[in-house]
Amino acid sequence: MSSGRFITLEGIDGAGKSTHIAALAERLGAGGAEVLTTREPGGTPLAEQLRERVLHDAMDALTESLLVFAARRDHLVALIEPALARGATVLCDRFSDATFAYQGAGRGFDIALLAQLERWVHADRQPDLTLWFDVPAEVGARRRAEARRPDRFERLDEAFFERVRAGYQARLHESPARFERIDATGSREQVWRRIEAALGARGW
Repeated sequence: MSSGRFITLEGIDGAGKSTHIAALAERLGAGGAEVLTTREPGGTPLAEQLRERVLHDAMDALTESLLVFAARRDHLVALIEPALARGATVLCDRFSDATFAYQGAGRGFDIALLAQLERWVHADRQPDLTLWFDVPAEVGARRRAEARRPDRFERLDEAFFERVRAGYQARLHESPARFERIDATGSREQVWRRIEAALGARGW
């Protein structure tokens, strides 16, 4: 049985997850505890190669899902599970919830098939805590436009991202004890206070 903590950060593109992950790692690592930050798709050399294909190559929703889960399997076996086994805290920018939100709700792919892939790839492994950075689609779109050149997902319209947002809401309803919804509108300082409150509520 692993002794570490597995914490995931979720949300639509532009929600602000990446803005806070370093500060979260610093807070959880206070006192010398090991904290590992990683991302999905990605986190290992193989998974990073698959990430490039998923983000930049045209493909259908089934191919996307298979590539994402293949990357996730390598990520789990090579990095996440060993870190948890040695007692580290793992912070992951996206995990399985993103697949249900993006490929499932956003792209309209078969949720039952995604659930089967999830069982095959990581069985009972779920995060101990998922911080869902929730913003309306128009807020995410504005932030993305200000921040970077978009990949093929980030170029999709606001209707797509509202479906993704609804997909995250559905996952929260399925696993309310695991999720903490973070209102990610407002300033960086305001959002950080909400993150700290969510951690404090769990005694972390």
